[in-house]
Amino acid sequence: MENYENKISIKAWAEEDRPREKLSGQGRRALTDAELIAILIGSGSRTETAVELSKRILHHYENDLNKLGKASIAELCKFKGIGEAKAISIIAALEVGRRRNDSESQAPDFINSSKDGYNIMRRHLMDLNHEEFWIILLGRSQKVLGKELISKGGLTATVCDPKIIFLSAIQYQASGIILVHNHPSGNLKASHEDISLTRNLINAGRMLDIKIFDHLIITDNGYTSLGDADLM
Repeated sequence: MENYENKISIKAWAEEDRPREKLSGQGRRALTDAELIAILIGSGSRTETAVELSKRILHHYENDLNKLGKASIAELCKFKGIGEAKAISIIAALEVGRRRNDSESQAPDFINSSKDGYNIMRRHLMDLNHEEFWIILLGRSQKVLGKELISKGGLTATVCDPKIIFLSAIQYQASGIILVHNHPSGNLKASHEDISLTRNLINAGRMLDIKIFDHLIITDNGYTSLGDADLM
């Protein structure tokens, strides 16, 4: 077994191998994911360097930054050498990256397809470990009036109260609604409960002259439209 006491600290590395110096001299694209995270961490411990600690964390998450992006502060703090401050730095940096990716494609003002609805809502529902139920409120010509979080739930379900949905629609003077919720499991298939809820809300909306245009199920890997699938 390797003797940790004989490990070489980052300060003793060749300058071109140190993450900060490497970024400064060669540019950010020259760094590995572990080296970038090591810069966020700042320092390792007596038994391993920041880069080694970063590699260990990435290995735990199968070297998948999307999976690491879902980690909570408590989960990251389970790694020896990671305290709350370092965990927060990692989470904040990954969230900034996610938001930058989302901002590259501006959300539409009008919804003409299920893809438009997905582009509006994906930033709110990706990387979550619990279910959330949202609505997009639409006016004439399907202009986006706003979006509202209706409820939060557990890993597999969330409670959706029709009274809250239609109260929001009335307050916005909306003529239509798109229902949206996520599946943290990654399963894009609509459940029996998803389909039944959609049809019940469609019937209720008819009485108020508020149309349910679609129901989107969003995961980290894409979305399903019940409207496109003729399940409404």
